[in-house]
Order: sequence, then structure tokens, then C-alpha cells
Amino acid sequence: MRTSQVLESTETTPAPVPVASYTTTAQERIAELRRWRDQIPHFAIPATPDAMQRLSTAASLPPEFIELTSIATANNKPLVRVEALTPDEIRDLAAYADAYSPLADELEAFAKFVRYSTTAARNTAGNEALTTYALAVRLSKRPRTAYLAPHVADMRRALNRGRKPSPEVQAKRAAARAAKAAARAAATAAQAEPEVKPQV
Repeated sequence: MRTSQVLESTETTPAPVPVASYTTTAQERIAELRRWRDQIPHFAIPATPDAMQRLSTAASLPPEFIELTSIATANNKPLVRVEALTPDEIRDLAAYADAYSPLADELEAFAKFVRYSTTAARNTAGNEALTTYALAVRLSKRPRTAYLAPHVADMRRALNRGRKPSPEVQAKRAAARAAKAAARAAATAAQAEPEVKPQV
């Protein structure tokens, strides 16, 4: 009976996934995404942080307007420029933009889902750690489990290092530092003033 229970518990409990395998599979996914650079036509990387903003004006023109200019160029020789793209090339670029824009939307949504997944994993791990910490704090105060006190101290130090103070706390600390600096400056100024002796 015990043997069957052990086998059952072994089958229902999944083995923990080694952390190294996550790193390996993540790097494989990154490599796959980078291979897309050679597979997506007209793939370009912005040279400056505001490159997208600079393109937005002409890129947001109505498709009808672009098609009308292509028709006009095809039917009127004075509009033909030597360095200009042909109407077919312009239509090809417009078709590319229409076809690949949904891919960009899908990738942006996918990135949000992956970010949510990693945040959810950190949240679960963090909640487990906080629960263990709270339990260790309580047990460390009992004589029978006082040996947990050094572990609690290590946890507390690590927890305080990882936490950033809130804006309110930062503002209070800054105000306190400013008040101390003003007090020191006033004390220094008072010491520097010459002592005025009363006239007889």
C-alpha cells in the first residue's frame, strides 16, 4: 500500500525544472527572433531615439493620396524624377507596410504577455519568500527554534537592500537632510560673527 502511494505521489508531482534550462531555452528564442532580421523585408533599425517620430508625418499620409500621386506620375512625364521611385516600387512599399503592421502589433502584444509572465513568476516567488520570512520571524522568537535568528537577520538585510524607499520617504529624508544642513550653516555663521563688546 505504501509503495503504491509513493508511486502515485511521484507521478503527480512534477520534477522541478533546472534554472539553467530556462536560460538555454530563452537564449534559443532570442536567437530565433534575431534571425527574423534577415527574413523580414525592408527591416531597419532606428539610428536615433526620435527616428520613429521623424518618420510619422509622411508615414501617416492617407493611402489614397499616395496612390493618386503614383497614378499622376505614371501618366504625366513632367512629374517623373530621375531619383524618384517608380509607381510600382511605391505600391510595393505600401503593400509591405500594410502586410507587416499586424505582425508588429502581434509582437508588441506578445512582448507584453511575456513581461506579464515573468512578473507573475517573480510575484509568486516573492510571495513564497515573504511567507517563509514571516514564519521564520515568528519561530525565531521561540526558544526551541531560536536558531533561526541568524537566518532572519540575513533575510532582513537582503530585504532592506532590495527595497527602494517610497517618494514620500525620500522627500522626508531630503527635508531632514536640508534642515540639518541649514542648522549647521547657521551654527557656523554664528561662530564666525565677531563678538561685539558693550561700550563703557
